[in-house]
Formats: sequence, C-alpha cells, structure tokens
Amino acid sequence: MAALESIDAFLAAASRVCCSPFAMFVQIQGCFICLFLALGWSFAAFVRSRVTRRIKHNIDGGNSFGFICDDINDLEHSVQVNLPRVSVVMPLKGFGEHNLQNWRSQITSLYGGPLEYLFVVESVEDPAYPPVSMLISEFKDSVNAKIVVAGLSTTCSQKIHNQLAGVEKMHKESKYVLFLDDDVRLHPGTIGALTAEMEKNPEIFIQTGYPLDLPSGSLGSYCIYEYHMPCSMGFATGGKTFFLWGGCMMMHAEDFRKDAYGVVTGLRDGGYSDDMTLAAIAGAHKKLIFSPPVAVFPHPLQSDLTFPRYWNYLRKQTFVLESYIDNVNWMMNRALFSSHIYLSWSFVVPYFMAMMHIGAALRAPYSKYPVTEKTSSYGLPLSGCLAVCTIVELLAMWNLTKVEVQLCNMLSPEGPRVSLRSYNWGLVFVAMLVDNFLYPISSMRSHFSQTINWSGIRYHLKRGKVDKIERLNEKGSKFSDLGGKNLYGWPGQLNGLFLWSFSKGFQQWNHTKKGS
Repeated sequence: MAALESIDAFLAAASRVCCSPFAMFVQIQGCFICLFLALGWSFAAFVRSRVTRRIKHNIDGGNSFGFICDDINDLEHSVQVNLPRVSVVMPLKGFGEHNLQNWRSQITSLYGGPLEYLFVVESVEDPAYPPVSMLISEFKDSVNAKIVVAGLSTTCSQKIHNQLAGVEKMHKESKYVLFLDDDVRLHPGTIGALTAEMEKNPEIFIQTGYPLDLPSGSLGSYCIYEYHMPCSMGFATGGKTFFLWGGCMMMHAEDFRKDAYGVVTGLRDGGYSDDMTLAAIAGAHKKLIFSPPVAVFPHPLQSDLTFPRYWNYLRKQTFVLESYIDNVNWMMNRALFSSHIYLSWSFVVPYFMAMMHIGAALRAPYSKYPVTEKTSSYGLPLSGCLAVCTIVELLAMWNLTKVEVQLCNMLSPEGPRVSLRSYNWGLVFVAMLVDNFLYPISSMRSHFSQTINWSGIRYHLKRGKVDKIERLNEKGSKFSDLGGKNLYGWPGQLNGLFLWSFSKGFQQWNHTKKGS
C-alpha cells in the first residue's frame, strides 16, 4: 500500500508539472512533429506512386519491359550500342547472409552498354574474397568482372581507400562510375535508369538512391528501419536533393581522373564518410545531387540483428557528423547535430508526459490524489491529440512503405517478392521511441570521444579528418553491425557460409521461377 501511495503521489505531481505552460508547449510541439513527418512521408509516397502508375501504364500499353524503360524502342540495338561505358566499383568487407544475393543482383543488370564490375577488397584474406572469386568464375563468360586488392588504408577510411583503388583500375573509356555497397540489391534496370538521367542532364554531379529496410523481426532491426524512414523524404523528391547515400552513387568518371572539385583529395586526405564528404563538396561548389524516384532498393536486415549491434550502427551514423572538410561543412554538421538532438527528444518527451497524465487519471479513483482541473482540461486532451497524431504518422509511414514495396516488386519482377505483411507496426512504434531517445545520447558520445570502431578498425578524428587508424583484427568484433558479416573467419567457416547462402539464393530463385 505504501508503494502504491508513493506511485500515486508521483503520478499526481508529475501530471501537475506536465500542465505548466512550457510542458504544454512541448506536447503541442510533439503533435506538430508527428504531423510534419506524416506530411513528408505522404509527399514521398506520392512521388514514388507516380512511378508505379507510369510502369503499369507502360505495361498495359504493350511495353512488357516497362520496368526498364518507358519507350520500348530504347531497347533497339541501334540505341543500346551507343550507350556509354559504366564502371561499377564495389568496396567489400566481410561476408554475410545476404551478400551473395546482392552481388548477383548487381552483376546481372540488363544495361545494354559496356559494363565492368570491380570488386575491391583490402587483401586476399578478406572473407569476401573466396565467394566473390567463385561468383566471378560462375559468370566469367557473360560478365566483365574482376577483383581488385586495395591494400590497407593509411589516410582515410578503408571503404574510401577501396573506392579510390577501384577508380584507379577502371577502364580508361568509362564515362560514369557507380559506387555500390555490398548491401544494395539492385533492380535489373537500375544502371540503365541512372545512366539515362546522367545523359539527359549533364549538370548532375552525383546520382543517388536509398534503401527500403526489411526488418528481420528484432527490435534492433526495427530501430534501423525507423532511423532510415525520416531520411527517405529527402530521397523521394523525384529529382534535385541535398541528401546523399553512400550505398549508391553514380558520378562522372572524369571527375576522378582530373580530381575535379577536389573529389579525390577530399576523400583520400583524411576522409571518413564518403557520402558526407562528397555532399559537402557538392554544396561548396553548388553542384547538383539527383535522386531519381526509381532508385529505391530492398535492404533485408540480418536475421540475428541484436540490439547491441543496432547501437553500434547508430554510433557510426552519429559519428559522421564529427567529420568535415572545411569550416562551412563544420557549421552545417553542428546545425544538423543540434537540430537532430532537439527534434529527437522533442518527439519522445511528449509521450512520457502523456503517460503521466493517463497514469494519474487511471489511479485517481483509487488514491487520495484526485486529478487536477488542469489535467482534465489540458493534460488528457493533449494526450488524446498526441495519440491521434501518432496514428496519422504511422498510417503515413505504412503507406510510404506499401508504395515502396510495390515499386520494388515492379522494378524486379523476377526477384524475390517483398512483402508488407512481415512488418510489425507495434514494434515500429516502440522503435520510434527507442531510436529517438538514444540518438542524442549516441551523438553526445560521438562528439566527446572522436573515435569509432568500424568493421574491426578504430578511427580517430582530429579537426574533422582521420588522424589515426588502429586495426583491431581478432581483438575486435568478428561481425559487422548492420549486415552481421563475418569479418575474419577461416576457410572452413567461409565455405560453409557461402554454400548456405548459395543454397538459400537458389531456393528463392527456384521459388520465383515456379511462381512466374
């Protein structure tokens, strides 16, 4: 009884505090944040849905290849033979559950122009080396692909070092270079669509896309899905954007050959994040970043993605704001840092206030602490308003996810079907609270530590650039955070994992063929 009285006293006092003018402002602000997110997701869904309607219209009009191009005449040999050469550079690190299927989708493009694929590893001992070698051997008669051994980075992140090593080895006649992460699952027409936009508008500096996360069921995977969803608004503009995702970036190859705008030196000399560095260069030189509405990619998350791995991933995402290339970039990152912290906790705090109001009201009939007039007049109505705004927000998120699922299935008619039925929207709501609560904590830790462990390598920053690199090897984690990739391993493990991935990929392909 004494414990209940203490709880009742706490709830009553907290409810009164949450009815102050400032507290009510915070709650109203939380409602507006929910509605703003809902509006942004609704606009993004509208942009993506126009593409699905266009593809359906093309197919209904007799163009069975509408998922590749709008005009079937573009598939004529006379057009295809004049397409520009593209080099696809894929920096690799480790080998995981979905890598083999992703690589297959990347090298089986229906692009009709000359293509080369450069898989870049730091050494032949990388766990990605054996399965990539086997995959290249399997497609050696139909695909121009090779492995590039980049060696160890000394002045920048290993990913950037691998990217630049791939650029150095690309064909001298390549007009465009496409950087892809190993967790990107391409559509058959992706490379063609990106190239067509570059040809149509030579002013484009970088083209990019964005992933559609497919949660595996764990809270950590839903937190990553929720983390990416607000950013998806910036990639669903249907054209010009200020956002850049390093998982998919197409650029002019000549910019790297001539180090135009300092793209090579900016990345090589202390670069930690490829997309943040290139976005800063684009902003400094007022260059165009473009995101076509078809550039959305299924991104299945690891089936055993644990909460600690999600936390490590979040730490990496907040750490990128500590890297910069000049004072303007530093100020922009500080603004993003401050606004994201403010908005994250402004989103979460109203829910705690609502819990105090509801808890006090539920306990009022059984306690000696009655509900105050302010709680009845302001607290409970604001809690109800927040609930309505949350439902609107979740419906908008659901609608955007549904549209992107439909678009992914239309763009990859022969690929594994993506389904909305696997999403648990109760866990999505919990993930929204957890992720927005933890983001400011992660940001603060990144700011004061200035160091991060990325795939077994510890990077130290100084004045926004990589200053020191420590290779942890077996002393660090043996698995990457997001993809759960085996970072070290030994041949027996890797062969088993490769055969398991190959078997799983073959079963999915066979199931798709039977259903078609």
